[in-house]
Amino acid sequence: MQLSVATGVSALELRGHKDRLFAYPGILSVSEQGSFIVVDYDKQRDIHRRDAEPERRVHSKYISLAVRRQGRVALHEANGRAIETGVTGDYSKARFAVIFVHGRGGDQRLGMNDHTFGGNFNRLKNLMLLNGGSYLAPSVKSFDDKGAADVRELVVAGRAPVVLACASMGSIICSKLANDPAVVPRLAGMVLLGGAPDMGIARSAAVKARMPIVFTHGSYDTVYDWQDQKSVFDRIRRSAKNYPAQFVLFDTGSHGTPMRMTDWKQTLEFVLSR
Repeated sequence: MQLSVATGVSALELRGHKDRLFAYPGILSVSEQGSFIVVDYDKQRDIHRRDAEPERRVHSKYISLAVRRQGRVALHEANGRAIETGVTGDYSKARFAVIFVHGRGGDQRLGMNDHTFGGNFNRLKNLMLLNGGSYLAPSVKSFDDKGAADVRELVVAGRAPVVLACASMGSIICSKLANDPAVVPRLAGMVLLGGAPDMGIARSAAVKARMPIVFTHGSYDTVYDWQDQKSVFDRIRRSAKNYPAQFVLFDTGSHGTPMRMTDWKQTLEFVLSR
């Protein structure tokens, strides 16, 4: 894989980790340009057969725990506050990084848990280490300007291009930072997982800079309606010809489905190759 830190990031195929287990189980439809993908989701298959304890502990074949040797919890000082952050890999030397922002009621433990969400965070950590990257999961204390400022300091603290991944209410942080002049040049892209629809992001500095954005959402999400988020995606796609945005819809998936089912290898390759 080759990465360059500039206005854009170019990438070859990432080294994989348990790709067969985490690939999308079935594609129901794909738009002409491949920007809107509907993925088959089945609760019995994707939770009850995948987990030893449904929604609590995935079967061991989905995880590789050696990654824990390169993980730690660090305190990042910013704005007079200590931000507890789960870290995997060396952020100061990373070729690229993923910063995951949890939703309401979460903290760094959600993004660092190897066993929940079908082992998908464990896979993400392994993918990052295999490809010379780093993964960070901060505890966001509030989803306002103070919370955004804390994440901002984390983004600018490193040298690597950052993929900012925001789940649920955490997407408010992504929306705020999409207009931050110190953050936008540092971002390789954004991933919104079951995020709160915000049409403002379609008019943001990040979109004007053609920053790649991936949306993943469950069609049965009762917290944030997928069609409202699809409207944001459609506006972004209309903002410029061949805008690098992708929407992955998990058919019958719920609010938490994107954290379980998002194929991080495919998602990161989409972002990093644009």
